[in-house]
Amino acid sequence: MSPPSPAAPPAKLSSRIFRHSRFEDAQALLTGTLFVALGVALFKQVGMLTGGTVGIAFLLHYISGWPFGALFFCVNLPFYWLAWRRMGRAFTVKTVLAVAMMALLAEILPRWLQFASLNAWFAAIAGGLLIGAGMLILFRHRASLGGLNVLVLYLQERYGWRAGYVQAGLDGVILLCGLAFVSWDRIGLSLLGMAAINAALAINHRPGRYMAA
Repeated sequence: MSPPSPAAPPAKLSSRIFRHSRFEDAQALLTGTLFVALGVALFKQVGMLTGGTVGIAFLLHYISGWPFGALFFCVNLPFYWLAWRRMGRAFTVKTVLAVAMMALLAEILPRWLQFASLNAWFAAIAGGLLIGAGMLILFRHRASLGGLNVLVLYLQERYGWRAGYVQAGLDGVILLCGLAFVSWDRIGLSLLGMAAINAALAINHRPGRYMAA
């Protein structure tokens, strides 16, 4: 009797690409945007900032007092061309849906969820981890929250740059712009929150670790 053939190497198994069903994509868009919206609600409650188009919308909200959800939706509009041209139609459609759900949840959640007492340090860490986890879910289903997320994903797929590190650099620039509008203690908390977001992405979102379409 001939010996049994050896099992396939783990590297080959990890290179297989699995396709998500439409139902899986739909629940991922809902879950991912809900996680991010909860994290944003924590940040907003204690007057924090963050990066990406969320951070830009935060800045505009603090300056103008206009609704955060509407600002977030509008800030993302110029980036859809890059998403369509570089990431494809499916990615763009899912991203537009995720942005729209995020904008809606940002306005609805304060009516459903209110904090009588919220520790700012907890808000920074828990909010950051929620946002990072939500973005990770969206990334793994070929979607994003638009804006700089699209640019970050494009740079990772095109050049292999780690998404968490690129996002961290861009977020730092946005945070510096907020120094004129947010107190120093909130800037410190914002840095902590952003570190939590980018740690979740840098540790869990690496090229080749998760292959799905």
